Amino acid sequence: MYSTADFRTGLKIELDGKPFTIIEFLHVKPGKGGAFVRTKLKNLITGQVLEKTFRAGEKVAPPNVQEKEMQYLYQDKGEFCFMDTETYDQVFLTAEQLKENKLFLKENMTARVLIYNDRVVGVELPNFVDLKIVQTEPGVKGDTVTGGSKPATLEPGAVIQVPLFANIGDTVRVDTRSKEYIERVEQRTN
Repeated sequence: MYSTADFRTGLKIELDGKPFTIIEFLHVKPGKGGAFVRTKLKNLITGQVLEKTFRAGEKVAPPNVQEKEMQYLYQDKGEFCFMDTETYDQVFLTAEQLKENKLFLKENMTARVLIYNDRVVGVELPNFVDLKIVQTEPGVKGDTVTGGSKPATLEPGAVIQVPLFANIGDTVRVDTRSKEYIERVEQRTN
Protein backbone atom coordinates (compact mmCIF):
# COMPACT_ATOMS: atom_id res chain seq x y z
CA MET A 1 0.00 0.00 0.00
CA TYR A 2 1.14 3.53 -0.78
CA SER A 3 0.58 6.45 1.58
CA THR A 4 0.06 10.00 0.29
CA ALA A 5 3.60 10.70 1.55
CA ASP A 6 4.84 8.25 -1.13
CA PHE A 7 3.17 10.15 -3.99
CA ARG A 8 5.46 11.28 -6.81
CA THR A 9 5.05 12.02 -10.49
CA GLY A 10 4.84 8.77 -12.45
CA LEU A 11 3.74 6.60 -9.49
CA LYS A 12 1.11 4.05 -10.52
CA ILE A 13 -1.84 3.50 -8.18
CA GLU A 14 -5.19 1.68 -8.32
CA LEU A 15 -8.50 3.42 -7.68
CA ASP A 16 -11.90 1.74 -7.99
CA GLY A 17 -10.26 -1.27 -9.64
CA LYS A 18 -8.60 0.82 -12.39
CA PRO A 19 -4.89 1.62 -12.86
CA PHE A 20 -3.81 5.28 -12.80
CA THR A 21 -0.51 7.13 -12.98
CA ILE A 22 0.10 10.37 -11.08
CA ILE A 23 0.72 13.29 -13.46
CA GLU A 24 0.83 16.07 -10.86
CA PHE A 25 0.48 16.29 -7.10
CA LEU A 26 0.53 19.00 -4.47
CA HIS A 27 0.68 18.61 -0.68
CA VAL A 28 -1.51 21.29 0.93
CA LYS A 29 -1.46 22.27 4.60
CA PRO A 30 -4.28 24.75 5.14
CA GLY A 31 -4.30 26.99 8.21
CA LYS A 32 -7.48 25.35 9.41
CA GLY A 33 -8.31 21.66 9.05
CA GLY A 34 -6.23 18.66 8.08
CA ALA A 35 -3.58 18.46 5.38
CA PHE A 36 -4.46 16.93 2.02
CA VAL A 37 -2.91 16.05 -1.34
CA ARG A 38 -4.40 17.35 -4.58
CA THR A 39 -3.55 15.12 -7.59
CA LYS A 40 -4.06 14.82 -11.33
CA LEU A 41 -4.36 11.19 -12.34
CA LYS A 42 -4.29 9.61 -15.80
CA ASN A 43 -6.19 6.38 -16.41
CA LEU A 44 -3.71 3.92 -17.96
CA ILE A 45 -6.44 2.16 -19.96
CA THR A 46 -8.55 5.04 -21.33
CA GLY A 47 -6.08 7.94 -21.06
CA GLN A 48 -8.73 10.00 -19.24
CA VAL A 49 -7.32 12.58 -16.79
CA LEU A 50 -9.11 13.31 -13.53
CA GLU A 51 -8.42 15.38 -10.44
CA LYS A 52 -8.74 13.78 -7.02
CA THR A 53 -8.01 14.96 -3.51
CA PHE A 54 -6.68 12.60 -0.84
CA ARG A 55 -6.53 13.21 2.92
CA ALA A 56 -2.98 13.22 4.30
CA GLY A 57 -1.94 9.70 5.26
CA GLU A 58 -4.65 8.04 3.16
CA LYS A 59 -3.60 4.69 1.70
CA VAL A 60 -4.00 3.50 -1.90
CA ALA A 61 -3.14 0.15 -3.46
CA PRO A 62 -0.52 -0.42 -6.15
CA PRO A 63 -2.05 -1.74 -9.40
CA ASN A 64 -1.24 -5.12 -10.89
CA VAL A 65 0.90 -3.45 -13.58
CA GLN A 66 3.98 -5.17 -14.95
CA GLU A 67 6.67 -3.19 -16.74
CA LYS A 68 8.61 -5.15 -19.36
CA GLU A 69 11.66 -3.90 -21.21
CA MET A 70 10.93 -4.39 -24.89
CA GLN A 71 12.69 -3.39 -28.08
CA TYR A 72 10.76 -1.73 -30.90
CA LEU A 73 11.52 -3.61 -34.12
CA TYR A 74 9.32 -2.38 -36.98
CA GLN A 75 5.90 -1.20 -38.16
CA ASP A 76 3.75 -3.31 -40.48
CA LYS A 77 0.21 -2.54 -41.68
CA GLY A 78 -0.45 -0.08 -38.85
CA GLU A 79 0.83 -2.40 -36.13
CA PHE A 80 4.04 -1.86 -34.20
CA CYS A 81 6.17 -4.90 -33.35
CA PHE A 82 7.93 -5.03 -29.96
CA MET A 83 10.18 -7.86 -28.78
CA ASP A 84 10.63 -8.89 -25.15
CA THR A 85 14.39 -8.55 -24.53
CA GLU A 86 14.43 -11.56 -22.16
CA THR A 87 12.17 -14.15 -23.81
CA TYR A 88 12.33 -12.84 -27.42
CA ASP A 89 8.51 -13.06 -27.62
CA GLN A 90 7.02 -10.52 -30.03
CA VAL A 91 3.99 -8.37 -29.30
CA PHE A 92 2.09 -6.28 -31.86
CA LEU A 93 0.59 -3.01 -30.63
CA THR A 94 -1.83 -0.73 -32.45
CA ALA A 95 -1.45 2.99 -32.98
CA GLU A 96 -4.32 3.47 -30.52
CA GLN A 97 -2.38 1.64 -27.79
CA LEU A 98 0.75 3.72 -28.44
CA LYS A 99 -1.12 7.06 -28.65
CA GLU A 100 1.26 9.99 -29.38
CA ASN A 101 4.31 7.85 -28.49
CA LYS A 102 4.24 6.33 -31.98
CA LEU A 103 5.54 9.66 -33.31
CA PHE A 104 8.79 9.26 -31.36
CA LEU A 105 9.49 5.54 -31.98
CA LYS A 106 12.76 4.69 -33.68
CA GLU A 107 13.73 1.17 -34.76
CA ASN A 108 15.73 -0.77 -32.14
CA MET A 109 14.69 1.68 -29.38
CA THR A 110 14.12 0.11 -25.96
CA ALA A 111 10.88 1.05 -24.19
CA ARG A 112 8.90 -0.09 -21.15
CA VAL A 113 5.63 -1.79 -22.07
CA LEU A 114 2.97 -1.60 -19.34
CA ILE A 115 0.83 -4.69 -18.89
CA TYR A 116 -2.27 -4.63 -16.65
CA ASN A 117 -4.08 -7.94 -16.04
CA ASP A 118 -2.38 -9.54 -19.09
CA ARG A 119 -3.41 -6.63 -21.34
CA VAL A 120 -1.03 -4.02 -22.78
CA VAL A 121 -2.19 -0.60 -21.55
CA GLY A 122 0.67 1.63 -22.64
CA VAL A 123 4.26 2.22 -23.56
CA GLU A 124 6.76 4.43 -21.73
CA LEU A 125 9.55 5.72 -23.95
CA PRO A 126 12.98 6.75 -22.70
CA ASN A 127 12.87 10.33 -21.35
CA PHE A 128 15.16 11.59 -24.13
CA VAL A 129 15.50 10.36 -27.72
CA ASP A 130 17.77 11.54 -30.54
CA LEU A 131 15.89 11.97 -33.83
CA LYS A 132 16.81 13.34 -37.23
CA ILE A 133 15.02 16.34 -38.78
CA VAL A 134 13.53 15.34 -42.16
CA GLN A 135 11.56 18.52 -42.95
CA THR A 136 11.88 22.15 -41.88
CA GLU A 137 12.31 25.58 -43.41
CA PRO A 138 15.95 26.40 -44.19
CA GLY A 139 17.92 28.51 -41.73
CA VAL A 140 18.75 32.10 -42.64
CA LYS A 141 22.20 33.64 -42.21
CA GLY A 142 22.24 35.53 -38.93
CA ASP A 143 19.97 33.10 -37.04
CA THR A 144 21.07 32.94 -33.42
CA VAL A 145 20.74 30.45 -30.61
CA THR A 146 18.52 32.84 -28.66
CA GLY A 147 16.31 33.60 -31.67
CA GLY A 148 12.84 32.27 -32.38
CA SER A 149 11.71 28.81 -33.34
CA LYS A 150 10.19 27.03 -36.31
CA PRO A 151 8.31 23.74 -36.80
CA ALA A 152 10.33 20.68 -37.82
CA THR A 153 9.20 17.17 -38.76
CA LEU A 154 11.30 14.40 -37.22
CA GLU A 155 12.05 10.99 -38.78
CA PRO A 156 9.23 9.04 -37.07
CA GLY A 157 6.66 11.76 -37.87
CA ALA A 158 6.52 14.04 -34.83
CA VAL A 159 6.39 17.81 -35.42
CA ILE A 160 8.11 19.91 -32.76
CA GLN A 161 9.41 23.48 -32.45
CA VAL A 162 13.18 23.80 -33.01
CA PRO A 163 15.52 26.82 -33.02
CA LEU A 164 15.96 28.73 -36.29
CA PHE A 165 19.51 27.37 -36.77
CA ALA A 166 18.34 23.72 -36.98
CA ASN A 167 18.36 22.28 -40.51
CA ILE A 168 17.27 19.17 -42.39
CA GLY A 169 19.62 16.30 -41.53
CA ASP A 170 20.47 17.62 -38.04
CA THR A 171 19.93 15.24 -35.14
CA VAL A 172 18.14 16.74 -32.15
CA ARG A 173 17.46 15.49 -28.62
CA VAL A 174 13.77 15.53 -27.69
CA ASP A 175 12.13 15.16 -24.26
CA THR A 176 9.42 12.54 -24.88
CA ARG A 177 7.44 13.63 -21.80
CA SER A 178 6.96 17.26 -22.84
CA LYS A 179 7.52 16.71 -26.61
CA GLU A 180 10.04 19.59 -26.62
CA TYR A 181 13.41 20.21 -28.25
CA ILE A 182 16.34 19.96 -25.80
CA GLU A 183 19.51 20.36 -27.87
CA ARG A 184 21.20 19.62 -31.17
CA VAL A 185 23.32 16.47 -31.07
CA GLU A 186 26.64 16.24 -32.86
CA GLN A 187 26.98 13.14 -35.01
CA ARG A 188 30.35 11.43 -34.60
CA THR A 189 31.99 9.87 -37.62
CA ASN A 190 34.56 7.12 -37.17
